[in-house]
Amino acid sequence: MRRTAGLLLTLPLLLAVACSSSTKAAGPATPSTATAAPTVPTPVSEASPMPTLSGGGFGSKATITIPEGQQPSGQFVVNTVVEGDRSTVNKGDWVTVNYSAKDWTTGKDLPSSYDDNGKPQLYQAGSGQLVPALDQSVIGKKVGTRLLVVAPPAAAFADKGSGQLGVGSGDTVVFVLDIVESVPQDATLTGTMTEPAATSPQVKDNGKAPVTITIPAGQAAPTDLQQSVLIKGEGKPVKPGQTLVVQYTGVLWSNGQQFDSSWTHGGAQAVQIGTGSVIEGWDKGLVGQNVGSRIQLVVPPSLGYKDQAQGAVPANSTLVFVIDILEAV
Repeated sequence: MRRTAGLLLTLPLLLAVACSSSTKAAGPATPSTATAAPTVPTPVSEASPMPTLSGGGFGSKATITIPEGQQPSGQFVVNTVVEGDRSTVNKGDWVTVNYSAKDWTTGKDLPSSYDDNGKPQLYQAGSGQLVPALDQSVIGKKVGTRLLVVAPPAAAFADKGSGQLGVGSGDTVVFVLDIVESVPQDATLTGTMTEPAATSPQVKDNGKAPVTITIPAGQAAPTDLQQSVLIKGEGKPVKPGQTLVVQYTGVLWSNGQQFDSSWTHGGAQAVQIGTGSVIEGWDKGLVGQNVGSRIQLVVPPSLGYKDQAQGAVPANSTLVFVIDILEAV
């Protein structure tokens, strides 16, 4: 839950689609003189010539060697180097990838998630947020797969290039993608829930729908943050600065009315935790919890929206959330 209405989506900026400077950040669509995005070619599995790979396998940085003196074919190549054996990535899934990259045109190695300051990339497959080389290549592939992707300009940074990466206008870029994880939008946790204390809100699981949260009758709202682990996960503890993929539902303590749920936004959402991007109750209540856990938080106004009304949330409201921590990157 952000400090303002809605949730924070963390975009991997280095690999985001290049946007026109005239693009509006929000508001209704307006006429634009920006050049239309180029049509992305249909991917093929093989072309000639092709780069070669060396170094470690899946889970380690790849060394990409460009064929000496040869120009790229101009085709959008998505080649399976190693095929995984886990779930298949579908459009809309939250996918986590590690990547290595090289500019074919210049021969320059590009930043990698395996570098000292690199980070895995979390994004929604097929959402158009990242360059097509990442956005589209993973769809239909299995978790655990390593892909060799040769991206002509239309599947990479088009005619704008990337100043951050040093990719020039019209450059062909080679990516090696390791598909680490995939979380469907309708993912939810299962398992026997621990009953909250009788003085705490009660929770009923509704499968792939918002949970039902019932406020205890006649019970005064607590003045301190309350945390209850309803399902104990076996994943790693959440660290500050990570991006979480969560399902959540929030209700008002005052009347039990639901004011927000990830299910009303299409399913699982991404939020950055422990950095002040969300309300303080979430930062305090979720850092340290294990991935795979279902957590109930009762958030007093001082750790929520304080004396500011936010949409359907009146000022000075105590908030109750049930949050499934599906992934942390």
